[in-house]
Amino acid sequence: MAAPGDPILTARDLWVSYGSEPVLRGIDLTLVEGGAPVGVIGPSGAGKTTLVHTLLGTVTPSRGSVTFRGHATHRLGRRDKKVFHGAVRHVSQYGVPTHDPRLTAQRYLDGALKDARRAGRTHPTTVDGLLTFVALDPAYAARSVVTMSGGERQRLALAHALATRPDLILLDEPLTAIDPGLRAEVLRRLAGLTADLGIAVLLVSHDLESIERLCSEVHVLADGELVASGRLRDVLATANHPAVVDLAEAAPLTAQRLR
Repeated sequence: MAAPGDPILTARDLWVSYGSEPVLRGIDLTLVEGGAPVGVIGPSGAGKTTLVHTLLGTVTPSRGSVTFRGHATHRLGRRDKKVFHGAVRHVSQYGVPTHDPRLTAQRYLDGALKDARRAGRTHPTTVDGLLTFVALDPAYAARSVVTMSGGERQRLALAHALATRPDLILLDEPLTAIDPGLRAEVLRRLAGLTADLGIAVLLVSHDLESIERLCSEVHVLADGELVASGRLRDVLATANHPAVVDLAEAAPLTAQRLR
């Protein structure tokens, strides 16, 4: 593990293109050990999910780099991948990606705890404890994942990501299918846990309420570029870029409260 304040993931002059069309343009971003949660907001099609997958190494940059403690994420060797998958976890808006009726919550979370042991990140967390943390009854352990609602699957995916007690968790619209009241409670718990354990967070979302609840610093991504950065309150108060104006107009109550 790195010391508090040391970089975990670093993007430098990051460009990603699909064909001849750039999707990300010159992104610079550093996520550090024990750092305060960072948010990335932007409209649909801005490149938010592409950014997450490039940070994870599943998309190869066309220019620039993403490094995990000095090693390019898209070229990690087998041993480094094992370390990376324990240290950096990901939750997507789709929750648990499975159609296997035999996969239960117990099996899914047992697999994550096994990943923790393989990566040398053993700790006393249990399946019941993980389920309780994301506001799922421990009885859900026996449930088949495919019988769960979208919101339940999103919470189960979050529990799975936290099972290794990672250094960094990348959240891509992770709670969109959850009722707003419960979403606020899960975010409150997540904020407390990540602060207590020193887990860095990158939350990618168009939901200003979720960003405001969790993140002390935000970046606005528009047309593949970071066009504004700072506290959400300050970014909205000095909204000059059309993308920021559009986000504020789409969530007028939140924007008005923060201004």
